[in-house]
Amino acid sequence: MAQITLKGNPIHTVGDLPAVGSTAPDFVLTARDLTDRTPADLGNKKKVLNITPSLDTSVCAASAKRFDTEAAKLPDTIVLNVSCDLPFAQARFCDNEQIETVITLSQLRNREFGKNYGVEIIDGPMAGLLARAVVVLDRDNRIVYTELVPEIGQEPAYDAALEAIGNA
Repeated sequence: MAQITLKGNPIHTVGDLPAVGSTAPDFVLTARDLTDRTPADLGNKKKVLNITPSLDTSVCAASAKRFDTEAAKLPDTIVLNVSCDLPFAQARFCDNEQIETVITLSQLRNREFGKNYGVEIIDGPMAGLLARAVVVLDRDNRIVYTELVPEIGQEPAYDAALEAIGNA
């Protein structure tokens, strides 16, 4: 169990992020067209998992926009924005914000992602949502970088994540 904060108040996640060097846990998440996606469906590309509580918050929106801008510059890389938001809300957000590169994925039908990645919040007002985190995978889905953002209202360390993807 990891501790993070929400406006300075401690809250906890179900576990810890997977270890750097390990193979990323498999997942089944729902895309905006309501198809289920797995890492195998996403091809042999480097992946940035931008994990957020909800795209309906300013910090989550900022991280999705930043990674959308940066992803266009990265060869052989995809950015996955993972949240508990419904695929319809994710699609509306991307359309409204003109986000074109990021692939949004939801825990709509399968709730194992949050548990397997240790990011499901288990107490406090955001219990059941995902903590803010970034996980970078190489082409073989091995974890090369992780960050569990210590304060929900804080943006992730973009430069560190982008450097990790460049080195993968």
